[in-house]
Order: sequence, then C-alpha cells, then structure tokens
Amino acid sequence: MAKTTAGKVSITPRPPVDLSGEAGWVPFDAPALVGESLRFVSGEPDGNRFRVRYYRDGEQHLQARIWFGPETEGPPGHAHGGSMAAVFDEVLGLAAWAAGYPIVVGNLNVSFRNLLPLQKVVTVESRVVSAAGRKVMVHGRICHGETVYAEGECLCITIPGK
Repeated sequence: MAKTTAGKVSITPRPPVDLSGEAGWVPFDAPALVGESLRFVSGEPDGNRFRVRYYRDGEQHLQARIWFGPETEGPPGHAHGGSMAAVFDEVLGLAAWAAGYPIVVGNLNVSFRNLLPLQKVVTVESRVVSAAGRKVMVHGRICHGETVYAEGECLCITIPGK
C-alpha cells in the first residue's frame, strides 16, 4: 500500500480494526495514568505498526487488544519477535503501574511459542504475580483463543519517591 509522490514513499493507513474487549471488560485510559510514555507501541492509534486498546477485566487485571500491522513484519507475513517484545514491555510495565506500582522494567524474558500472523488482533493478558520490596513481577501472554504466540515475564523495579 505504498504510494510514491515526488520521490517520497508514503504508507496508506489500513482500514479500522475491531479492538473490542470481552464482556465484562472496562476500557482503561492508559495515557491518563502514565502520560506520553506510551508513544512507542500505542502512539499511532490508526497507524500501520500497532493499534492498541486497554481494558480491565472483572478481577481488575490489565488486558489489551492489539493489532500487529504490516510495519511489525519479521518473518514473511508474520510479526517480528522484537515487536512482540516491545508489546510486552509496554503492557506488562503498564500492568504494574495500573496495580499501583510506579516502575521501570528491569528485566524482560520472552518465550516465543508460535508465529503471529500479521494484521491479526490478539489479546495480551497480564497479571502482577508478586511484589516484594522494590521488585514487582508481572507475567503475561499474547494469545488468540487457545493459541499462545508468546509468554513474557517482567521484573519491574519501583521508582523511588514516586
């Protein structure tokens, strides 16, 4: 979908994507919580890289619906592993913030399970699994139905004085 105009290449935006949540999920205003720091993954809501919408489920866990667009391509027709890691960095870190822990990510481990087709809407589930001292552990997975594309473990470190 590239167009050339006076020697410049521009990307035509893709049509709207359904990022609706499940029954019982409540929309979550992530930028209101952490401000402009969500630019890398969430910064272009109509772009060709990612499209993201955040929710809280009935247990108050953070959930995300994410579309991996053509600009996330790694293996032909599939999302790059780095794009999936970037999503985990944002979603799992945000999950800690949403649970009341102002953090930075200290360590992120990603286990890739299946190739993720481009232009697919997936769910990113997250759970804060422990908090001790300044360390907060958050787990998550990128999935659609029964298919798990990746699992992530994130060690977050609270920011002193926040």
